[in-house]
Amino acid sequence: MYSMSKEYKSINKALDITEVEVSTTPEGGCIPRKNTLTKVEDDKDSTKDYEYTRGNLYSLIEKGQEALNGVLELAQESDSARAYEVAGQMIKSVGDTTDKLIDLQQKMKELDEVPNNGPTNVTNALFVGSTAELSKLIKAQKKQDDK
Repeated sequence: MYSMSKEYKSINKALDITEVEVSTTPEGGCIPRKNTLTKVEDDKDSTKDYEYTRGNLYSLIEKGQEALNGVLELAQESDSARAYEVAGQMIKSVGDTTDKLIDLQQKMKELDEVPNNGPTNVTNALFVGSTAELSKLIKAQKKQDDK
């Protein structure tokens, strides 16, 4: 086990930190950690979200068209410049919403075309210790490999 020097002990005492011993053996110093990346099963969720968003956009477009018809009717009856300005803004708003609908279609198409061939298992090793200890372990491993 690795023991701290006296200067670190005084720092630990001043900061009220307990000493932690670190093993320098490969079994104790290297902690194998296996992260498994699983395929995200959100195909159902993304389809559900797509359908929900698509339905909302359709509803917004229909309501916007109904409101636009009412505003245009009001503008013609009142001959008000403000009513025509509002009608113009509503036309732009409905047009933007239809653009969002097309963008949604394109994004879903792109999601369907993305290949799912990334790594499924990733294994990492975590070394707990100093660089000097790591270099000693590497040198010892090289000596074993050379034998």
